[in-house]
Formats: sequence, C-alpha cells, structure tokens
Amino acid sequence: MPSSSPCYLRLRGLSISQIQKFIPKEWKQIKPSATGERDGSRVDSLLTSLQDFASKGRLFQAFGTFSSLIQRQSSFGVTRDAILKAISFLLLSCSDLKSLSEGRQLHAFIICSGLDKHPVLVRQLINFYSVFNLLADAHLVTETSKSLHPFHWNLLISAYVRNGLSREALSTYGQMLNAGIRPDNFTYPSILKACGQELNLDLGREVHNSIDASRLDWCLFVQNALVSMYARCGEVDDARKLFDEMPEKDVVSWNSMISGYACKGRWREAFELFESMRMQGVELNIITWNTIAGGCLKTGNYEGAVELLPQMETSGIPLDSVAVLIGLGACSHMGSLILGKEIHCVAIRSNFSGLHNVQNALINMYARCKDLRHAHNLFQSLEAKSIISWNSIISGYAHWDFSEEASYIFRKMLFSGIEPNSVTIASILPLCARVANLQHGKEFHCYIIRRVWFNDYLLLCNSLVDMYARSGKVFLARRLFDMLSKKDEVTYTSLIAGYGIQGEGHAAIKLFEEMIRFQIKPDHVTMVAILSACSHSGLVTQGQMLFEKMLTVYGVIPRLEHYSCMVDLFGRAGLLKKAEEIIRRMPCHPSPAMWVTLIGACRIHGNTEIGEWAAEKLLEIRPETSDYYVPIANMYASAGCWNKLARVRTFMRDLGVRKAPGCAWVDAGAGCSPFLVEDTSNSQSNEIYPLLGGLTKQMKDAGYVVAEDFDLDDEFEEYNEQLLLAK
Repeated sequence: MPSSSPCYLRLRGLSISQIQKFIPKEWKQIKPSATGERDGSRVDSLLTSLQDFASKGRLFQAFGTFSSLIQRQSSFGVTRDAILKAISFLLLSCSDLKSLSEGRQLHAFIICSGLDKHPVLVRQLINFYSVFNLLADAHLVTETSKSLHPFHWNLLISAYVRNGLSREALSTYGQMLNAGIRPDNFTYPSILKACGQELNLDLGREVHNSIDASRLDWCLFVQNALVSMYARCGEVDDARKLFDEMPEKDVVSWNSMISGYACKGRWREAFELFESMRMQGVELNIITWNTIAGGCLKTGNYEGAVELLPQMETSGIPLDSVAVLIGLGACSHMGSLILGKEIHCVAIRSNFSGLHNVQNALINMYARCKDLRHAHNLFQSLEAKSIISWNSIISGYAHWDFSEEASYIFRKMLFSGIEPNSVTIASILPLCARVANLQHGKEFHCYIIRRVWFNDYLLLCNSLVDMYARSGKVFLARRLFDMLSKKDEVTYTSLIAGYGIQGEGHAAIKLFEEMIRFQIKPDHVTMVAILSACSHSGLVTQGQMLFEKMLTVYGVIPRLEHYSCMVDLFGRAGLLKKAEEIIRRMPCHPSPAMWVTLIGACRIHGNTEIGEWAAEKLLEIRPETSDYYVPIANMYASAGCWNKLARVRTFMRDLGVRKAPGCAWVDAGAGCSPFLVEDTSNSQSNEIYPLLGGLTKQMKDAGYVVAEDFDLDDEFEEYNEQLLLAK
C-alpha cells in the first residue's frame, strides 16, 4: 500500500539534493544549532508574529516571517526548538486552510533538516495528510518515522476508519503488531470499529482476547467499542453479556446495544432497553429517539412512532430530518392528514422541507391521506424529479384507484426520459386488476420480460400473480406461480386470495397448507385471504379451525379484518348467533362494514332480531355514505317496519346521503366501458338489455336466486299512503 503512494515515489526515490528543489532558497540557510550569544527577544517577536499570522489565516505573511526567521538564523541565534515551533504553527495553518502545496514544501524542508522523525512533527504531518484524505502519504510518514509509540499508529488507524477504509485500518494494525508496538486504549476503539464495519468477527474476538490479556485499566470507550463490534457482527447476545457486565455505561453503550437489537429485528428487546434508559434517567440523544421511533414504524405501531416526536421536543431535542421522515411515514400509514400537516410545518421551520427525501415523503404522505391536490402541487414544484418522486405520486393515485391520473403521470414520466423501475410497475399493476384492464397488465408483463434485470425482482412477480388472480385469470396466475423459483408469503397470499374470489376454497386451503409445509410463515394479510376464501366457499369448519390456530400456531394476532371475515363466514352460513358472539367478544370496536355484513346476512336468513340490533348499532355510528344505510332500509322494508324505515330515511336526508347508482365496467377488447343501472345513454343499449335479460334468465334457471333490493322511494310512498288511509 505505501509503495504506491505519490509521496513515497517522490521522497523515497529522490536524493536530498533533489528534495531540496521543493524548498525556497531562503530556507536553505538553516544551520543545525546557533552558538554564541542569542537575541532571544527578536526570535520571540518573530515567532509571535508568525503565530499571529497563522492563527488569522494570513498564510502568505506567515511564510514570509518564517523565511525571515531562517535568514536571520545566524545573527539572531535561532534555536532548533524555535524552528520546530514555527514549522508546527505553519503545518497547523496549512491543515486548517487546506493549503496542500505549502504543506508539501514544509514537509520537504522537514526531511532536509533531519526533523522528519520528530514526534510532534510526525503527528502534525499525519494530521495534515489526513485532512486531504491522502492517507497513503500519512501512512508513509508514520512508517518512515520508525516510531515505536502507538500514538502515531493510532492516528493513522483512526484516519483510515474515519474515511471508511476499514481494510486498510486492519492491515495497519497488523503492521503495528509486527513492528512490536503494543496497542493501547486508544488503539482498540478504532480497530474494533473497523472489525465491525468489515463484519470480521474472528479478528474482533482476537482483539477482545488481546484486551483481556493486556492488563490495561478498564476503559469505557474500549468496552463500548466491544459491544458495538459484537452487535454489528450479529452476535447480539455476546454484546448484551458484555453490556450487562459493564460497571459504568453512557449513552453510547445503550445506543450500541439498542442498535444491535434493531439490526436483528429484535424490537421487543430494543423497546425494553429504551424504557430502562428512561427509568434510569440516562440522557437520550437523537440517535436513541430515532432508532426507537423507526422501530415503532417498522413494527406497525404508527401511533407510537408519532407520539415519540413531541416527547423528543419536550426533552429538549429538536427534530432532525430523520425524525421528520419517520413521522411522515407514520402519518402515511395512519392516513392522518392533520398530524402530517403539523410535521410539514416542523419541516418548514427547521429548513428540512427543501431536502429531496423529505419532499418525496411529503408527496407520499399527502397522497396516502387522499389530499391528492396538495400532493400533486408539491410534485409539480420540484425542480428535479427523481424516480422516487414519480413513484410517490403514481402510487398515490393508484392507491385511491384514480386510474386515469396514474396512467397520465406514468406516460408523462416516460416522456421525460425517466425509466420506470420495479416500484413503478408494482404500483401500476394492481390498478390494472382493480379497473379490469387486463390488456395494460399484459403489456406491463411483456415490458418486464423484455428487461432481463427485472427477472429476479420477486416484487414484480408477486404483483403479476396478484394482478392475474384479482382479474379472475387464476389459471394464468397459477401458471406464473409455478414458474417462479422463489416464492414468499406475498406470492402465496396473492394466489390464495385469487382462489378465494373465484369460490375455490379447497384449492386455497391446499395452497395454504403447502405454504406452511415449506415453512413460509403466514402474515395477517395471508390469514385474511384464507379466511375470506373459506367464507366465499362456505367452509365453516375449516375457517373456524384456521381462526383458532392464528395466534397459537401461526403467531398472528387477530385484527379487526380477521373478525370481519369470521362474521361474514358465520353470516353466509346462517350461523347468526355465532356471528353475534364474535362481535360481542372481540377486543376492538366493530366497523360499519362489519355491521352491514351482519345486517345483510340477517335479511337473507330472515333473522329480524339480530338484524335490528345490528342496525341500531350502525345508526349510532351515523356513517356518511349510502352504502351503510341502504341495507338497513332494505331490511326494514322487507320486514314491514315502516316506522324504522322512516327513521333511516330521516337520517339519510339530514346527512345529505343519496344512494349512488350501481355501476359496472365491461372490457370490450379495446378498453373498459362503464354501465350504470338503467342507463340508456349507450348507443347499443337496445342490444345490451335483451342480452342482459337472457343472461339473468339463464342464471335463474341454473338455480341462482337474485336478491331484489327494494326501491326505497316507492316503498316510502306506499307507506305514506297507508298512513293517510289510516287517518
């Protein structure tokens, strides 16, 4: 390594006379040591002037004074110590002012003067070359100094580590040991950090043994470095053992241990340590707060992540850009627009809103909170739009099924010369399934196949499986599924959900069992898919068994959506008492959709008692969409409960709720066409409705029963007429 150094080639390969060419002529008059009478006051005056010029950054005047000092060496009796002080001042100034050429002149002068092994100058030369990241030159200075003190080697190793050159640091450590130089408590922290960066656990253990055998005094910095090294190398339990045995700890000790748990995904232990820090009154820094807040975000505790931010500020720690990103990410998942705007204000006040990653996070937050106008305005205001910026706005529109806007932005991105990546396509593909536009989905599939670098992206393969499955093309999804060499829980979940939609519950269960057999752990989404598949296929026993195994066998804590699946499962099967029990026993509040599911089941199976109980509970929530009121009204109308129907109509009128007409999308080959209920605006309506009538007759002949919804206006008019006749 040193042999390739420019400094090595320049200084080692040249004679003293050649080196002297680098030195100004007036500096060459130096004599080893002046004898006779000395004028100390004049020398001190020159040194004071030189130091003053150097400290003020007036390098030209400082070097001029140095020249004067050398020229008057004989007459003033300038000592070797005075020259050393002057060079030291100048080297420090060259380092501060980043003056490389002047520093090299001084280095040449030092060599010619025989001062290149002086400990003070060796230290300053190492620091000087480190400032310019010329670490090979710094290495040469250390090596040629023949110093047997670890101090200079420590400086060099520290410089390598600081610049991310861990391998060079480890090599230098080996060279230091071979030279018979014993490491000290300043060597070990740097070299242990290098071991951690290189994940070199074997050498780290050797260094640990060396520390134990060295009989050096206990040092907190060394112990912190050991904990950090083991944690970085994945040996978290070894790190924890050392941590627990430490008689003294500081915030670095705690952060090293928490970061180790975080890297291994062992968030429970990280959260416990965080609470211990707070209980013991350890001062928390921004790293601690951000690590724990980030852990809350990763584990789905979005409210916990957001709650930590004001606690940070209360403790006197201002939010940095990382904390802002964590907060915006949590708000995106929660759909909390108000909190997101508050964090946006913090970003503006702290001058973080101009950072590119913060801008992208803001676009994503506003888009996920359905404030697409604000998201689009932020996107348009960006001077430089990266692929992340485009992906943020496209996924925002796609998330809310704004297919036309998402497609428009996507085309705009292509025209701007930005090549879509896997995230872009994965955002668009689900939209193709949701709007039944399989043609575009197939085009994207071809696009992926033509680009070889996408072949190993499981994210894209999963999105394709999901698209085909949700579009009703389960056989295509299965064909693609079988071709994949690698599968994860998302791959299986997508196909299980596809089978469930098609009513192929047995196939879904068989696939789920295969997933378990291959030791792929199901997550909460997988459980929703398989429970929903059981519900659509009437597999009550199987669904009940899977629900009971969720926590005990698969380690998935039941959520609201799982309870909703069970209510739907029991409701479709007519087991309304069991559906009621599920709602009464579950630990969370039922959603409006859950009540509607139960009401619909009660209407189908004629259970007015449970249906009215569910209806009352739903009306207490006072939802603002007609989707929740119409089933109640239909149930009351079918049961002849006109007074209660009138109450529902009053609710709807007071809230301004109107029933939206039913709409369907039909893929006609060249694109999708929307059709509204009783819509005659289409030019081919005279041909469409007779065909639709024929299809309805065939469905009835096959045994399907059409559940007729009551026309609420006609029913209510009939009810009013009955009231008038009664009077």
